[in-house]
Amino acid sequence: MPPSDDFVSRVLEVVADIPEGRAMAYGDVAAALGSCAARGVGQVMAYYGSDVPWWRVVRASGHPAQDHEHLALEHYRVEGTPLLWSRDGSVFRVDLARARHLP
Repeated sequence: MPPSDDFVSRVLEVVADIPEGRAMAYGDVAAALGSCAARGVGQVMAYYGSDVPWWRVVRASGHPAQDHEHLALEHYRVEGTPLLWSRDGSVFRVDLARARHLP
């Protein structure tokens, strides 16, 4: 079932309000709306999220949207988003302990 227009607009509003250098997990965005529809948030971001700071919405692990890691990393560097790197420096994720935004 596709998300309602109201759900879409509410998700996009929450994402638009995430400050630079901060991030929210998909579940955090859903919780901010009084919902538990993290997958619905992901669907909204996949179809409608290109006009909002999509890189600020990450998986619960802190990893950015799959296949968009390089684009997201550029934004994280510009914004000074706290990151955690793998030992070999090849994989990163947002440090949600430091960067999580809770509206």
